[in-house]
Amino acid sequence: MLTKEIVFHPAYDKRSPEPSKNYGIHGVSIYFFVKGDKGAVQFAVYTDWHLPHVQDEQKGKDFIGLFGLKPMGVDVGYHATEPQYEGQDKFCGPGECNLVPEGESCYYDGSGLRAEEWVRNILLPKGSEGIWEALKKEYTGRFGEEEWA
Repeated sequence: MLTKEIVFHPAYDKRSPEPSKNYGIHGVSIYFFVKGDKGAVQFAVYTDWHLPHVQDEQKGKDFIGLFGLKPMGVDVGYHATEPQYEGQDKFCGPGECNLVPEGESCYYDGSGLRAEEWVRNILLPKGSEGIWEALKKEYTGRFGEEEWA
């Protein structure tokens, strides 16, 4: 049975004067997942929504992206329990990926170019319902037909 899940990863400010500990700033990320018996498909988008103190700090600066509030599609991909093409390496071992059934290994692949198309052609004009429809089509095309839970 197919299930839907949306996960929001929070914005962060992980800057440090020590280069080895400087992880920069990042806005909120949103992940849409459709999970089933054979794996999962996903759509990921970066929102450009930053922490308030980062927004205040960047006001008036020439900072590409910040305050443009333009979503950026970063991934349309899958997590499968079996290789999807000859020579595909495991992405992670049994029990390490929460997107495949428990105890299974994960084989992952995805596309950032497709994700940008999904932002323009699906997310913006059709919202979450368009994304769910597209993800179900992705799941069915890769893994076969399953019904919603």
